[in-house]
Amino acid sequence: MAYDEKLADRIRDALGPDLAEAVEKKMFGGLAFMIGGNMAVAASGQGGLLVRTDPATSAALLSKGSVETMVMGGREAHGWLRVTTETVADDEVLDEWVRRGVDYAKSLPPKKK
Repeated sequence: MAYDEKLADRIRDALGPDLAEAVEKKMFGGLAFMIGGNMAVAASGQGGLLVRTDPATSAALLSKGSVETMVMGGREAHGWLRVTTETVADDEVLDEWVRRGVDYAKSLPPKKK
């Protein structure tokens, strides 16, 4: 399944002023939005949104709608959450999730090019 182009456009809108520093990168069948070389959010190739969060707060976020820990290669990826399309159907909710991902990505050291 290819990523949802409409969701990608909505993510661009939600990035607001951070869009200028975001780099888009196709990966894992989706479209990731990188800040300082760190992935913040992605329109997933499996549907919905992937969000990078502080692993210390991820467990508390699992109760916010249809959210689960991302699983890659059969293993849970702590600090990575999968949010369903239905959960982010509302622009305000999408904005909150995008902001979480951007804020966490900005808190990380930039990756060297």
